[in-house]
Amino acid sequence: MSEQNIAHVRALNEIAQRRGQSLAQMALAWTLRDPRVTSALIGASRPEQIIENVGALQNLAFSSEELAEIDSFAVEGGINLWEKPSLAE
Repeated sequence: MSEQNIAHVRALNEIAQRRGQSLAQMALAWTLRDPRVTSALIGASRPEQIIENVGALQNLAFSSEELAEIDSFAVEGGINLWEKPSLAE
């Protein structure tokens, strides 16, 4: 993992901590905030992980500031990697 990726993970972890969540919980909450997503698969190898992941449901709301901060980590070379591609009509 590159130094830049490590820095991004640390920054995302700080956002999660401010939200009172683990990084895994915030990632699930971020995924589930999209109304097009009807379910999320989680990879839990222990019952404790399932209990922790369910905790994501306690805080699904994100402020616009949080979303902007999270989205800032998806830019590479000036290109937003999460932006929807334009489709030919």
